[in-house]
Amino acid sequence: MPNIKSAKKRVKVIATKTLRNKMLKSQLNTTIKKFKVAVESGDKDAAKVAYVAAVKKVDQAVAQGLLHKNNAAHKKSSFTLMFNKMA
Repeated sequence: MPNIKSAKKRVKVIATKTLRNKMLKSQLNTTIKKFKVAVESGDKDAAKVAYVAAVKKVDQAVAQGLLHKNNAAHKKSSFTLMFNKMA
């Protein structure tokens, strides 16, 4: 355990940020999973809505510092390929 006041504060802040990152990462993974399920079901309309939501969540994750921009580009590219193969 830290003894210095600023170190104690850092422990609290890090715990808060870790919880926030876990929640956001979980939301991201849920959105991606919904997109993949929509693609596998073959429903074009549901897949289109889920695709837009997944791309938006990935972009938000980059803005919040959860994902690297190249990782996000890779994910969005694979989503686009999956969606286009449905057609």
